[in-house]
Amino acid sequence: MKQVLSQQEIDALLQALDAGELDSKTVMEEKEKDKVRSYDFRRPIKLSKEYINTLYMVFENFSKIAGNLLSTQIRTNAKITLGGVEQISYDEFIRSIPRTTLLALFKSKPLTGIQILEVNPQFCVQAIDLMLGGPESPTTALPSNKERFTDIELGVLEEIVYSFLRAFEAAWADIIEMETSLDSLETNPQLVQNMSPNEPVVLMSFIIEVLDNRSFMNVCIPYVSFENVTDKLSMKNWFDFEKDAGDNSQELIKDRILTCPVDLEVVLGKSIITVDDFLQLEVGDILQLDVKITEPLKLYVEDKLHFLVKPGQVNSKLAVQVLQYIEEDVEYE
Repeated sequence: MKQVLSQQEIDALLQALDAGELDSKTVMEEKEKDKVRSYDFRRPIKLSKEYINTLYMVFENFSKIAGNLLSTQIRTNAKITLGGVEQISYDEFIRSIPRTTLLALFKSKPLTGIQILEVNPQFCVQAIDLMLGGPESPTTALPSNKERFTDIELGVLEEIVYSFLRAFEAAWADIIEMETSLDSLETNPQLVQNMSPNEPVVLMSFIIEVLDNRSFMNVCIPYVSFENVTDKLSMKNWFDFEKDAGDNSQELIKDRILTCPVDLEVVLGKSIITVDDFLQLEVGDILQLDVKITEPLKLYVEDKLHFLVKPGQVNSKLAVQVLQYIEEDVEYE
């Protein structure tokens, strides 16, 4: 949006030009200079703005789902919000995170390569305290001598990572079916050498708020992971797909409904007895039901009466013969 100058600012500029304090040629050069943007060839912009907007929608959904799952695990309110989506190099990502942190390396089919989930160590310490029964203290500080997590702590944090991966799958469900698997957990970023330093990556940054504490989480996905699914990131293709599939959607829904299993239940009759009679029941005792043998039986479909039937036998198995269909709005005594 261009800046609109007030009348006083316009008069001041005209006075500066008349007095020689500003050169008109300098003003034009500055104006032309603003049209030129520097471009770093070591970090090319691979994804278009449309794709970035799609990723923004996906990971906004991820933050909501992950926040709900996290609140259940740590038994207190947790809020996760998406901070931003940007394209940087892998080296810039590694340099921006703490020396000791939690790095979860995972795979997401059909995405190719390795994706990285980085969780700030301050949140990790707070989550461990809460999951192991610690007090809900709003001031959980990271120990100064914390250089690595113990095996027990990593076991606790692994459960949180699995929750985040389930949220990752759910967030992509409307676009593509994901199948995630955890590859490994690391605590030293310098030991993670699965990408070249100049490889372009898409970085999603999140803010985690728990008990007035704010910490950060990042999801790092290399550009090569999107090469097979870039067409799925285009909103235009979503609408085109729905338009093409509109004619077949009714048949598809019909086929899926017809193959759904349903529960059938035939009621022989009912009887009311006392608790004392129930406790004295023995093998061979006879209970009188409220249905005569000449009356049809009731067949229920998913607990709703739909048919009157007659019992019988087919190929040495019990069976029923449908006699009458009961309308849904008709009451049958």
